[in-house]
Amino acid sequence: MDKGKLEQLAKDLRKEAPRSPREVLGGYVILARCLDKCRAFLLGMNGEYNYWYCSLCAQLEEFTGVDHEVMKEFVATGVTDEEVATWFKEQSKVKDPMDVIRWNNKMRGMRLSEMSDDAQEYMEKYIRETLPPYPPVYVLFDVYDIEEGRM
Repeated sequence: MDKGKLEQLAKDLRKEAPRSPREVLGGYVILARCLDKCRAFLLGMNGEYNYWYCSLCAQLEEFTGVDHEVMKEFVATGVTDEEVATWFKEQSKVKDPMDVIRWNNKMRGMRLSEMSDDAQEYMEKYIRETLPPYPPVYVLFDVYDIEEGRM
């Protein structure tokens, strides 16, 4: 692990939120957020954010086939966002750019009612306990952006 390079690139998630799941890196939504969480996890500055069990990162992994453990090992070398973006595209089983666009749009527009029953049950409690009363949650990504002060 190149701790020096990582420290220059990492966000301290005990003090600030990771990037929005809407932010695109390497053509993918969610990737920039997962990268922020991975770097912080490697340095022990992830606070309440989890890299190991993150439903968003899991959905990205399921779609692309890029294993989070392999990504963690690559990120630990101190690579930049651009290097991660290039590497991720190379590692992804998805090669058709239109498939990525469709998936990004599916993720951007995913309503809570389209999630699994377990995820809906979790989000029902999470929203009630975490967000202000009557938050304008229209799609899944709204939950993160409201909680982290971007909306």
